Amino acid sequence: MDNLGIVFLSELVGTAMLVLLGCGVVANVALAKNKGLGGGFLMVNIGWGLAVFAGVIVSYASGAHLNPAVTVGLVANGATEFGNAALGTTVAVSAVSVLAYIAAQLIGAMLGATFVWLAYKQHFDGEPDAANKLGVFSTGPAIRSYGWNLVTEIIGTFVLVFVVIGFGRNGDGGGLAALGALPVALLVIGIGASLGGPTGYAINPARDLGPRIMHAVLPIKGKGGSDWSYSWVPVVGPLLGGLIAGWSALVLLPILT
Repeated sequence: MDNLGIVFLSELVGTAMLVLLGCGVVANVALAKNKGLGGGFLMVNIGWGLAVFAGVIVSYASGAHLNPAVTVGLVANGATEFGNAALGTTVAVSAVSVLAYIAAQLIGAMLGATFVWLAYKQHFDGEPDAANKLGVFSTGPAIRSYGWNLVTEIIGTFVLVFVVIGFGRNGDGGGLAALGALPVALLVIGIGASLGGPTGYAINPARDLGPRIMHAVLPIKGKGGSDWSYSWVPVVGPLLGGLIAGWSALVLLPILT
C-alpha cells in the first residue's frame, strides 16, 4: 500500500480537472451573459469529452478511473490491482484501496465544482433561473421518471465501462488510462450524443454527487433547491451499469476480443 497516497492524489486531481472543465462547459452554455450562451447540447458533449481527456492526462499514475462506476466495474471484472504498472504506482485491490479511489473521486469532484463557481461567480449572480444554476453542477432528467431515468444511466455507464475493460484487455492496466486520453474522450462524446438526452448522462456518481453537494453548500445567489429527490439516480444507475459491465465482460470479451 506504499503507493496509496500517490493514486489517491492522482484520482483527486484528475477528477477535479474533469469536473472543472465539464461543469465549466455547462456554465458557459447555460448561464446569462456568457460568450458561449446557447451553444447547445453538442457543445456540452464535446466539452465533457475534452474534460475527460484532460482528466486522464493528469492521472495516469492511478490508471485514471475518475469514476466510482469504473472502479467497481474493474473489481467486478476481477482486477487484482489498481494503478499504473509501467510507472510502478500500483496498489492491491482491497476494501481500503477501493474506498480510497472513491473518496478521492468525490473530493476531486467537489473541488472542481467549487472552481467552476469561482470562475463564473458573476454569471451565477446574474442568472435569474435557479434551474440553470443547478444544471451547471448536476444532471437532471428531461422527463422525470425515476425508473426509466435509472435504466438510461445504467445503459450509458455500461457502454463506458464495457468499452474501457475491452480496451484494457488489449493494453496495459485498467481504468480510463487503458484507452488513452483521445479514445476515451471520443467515447464520452459518443455516449453523450447517443444516450445523453434523457438524463444528461451523469454516468459517474462522483461527477454528479460531488457538485450537487457543493451546490447545496456554496453561497450561490438565488440557487434554489439541489433536487435531492433525484440525486440517487445518477449514483445508483452508474454503479449498477459498471457492475453489470464488469460481470458481462468476464463472459463476452474472451469471445469477442
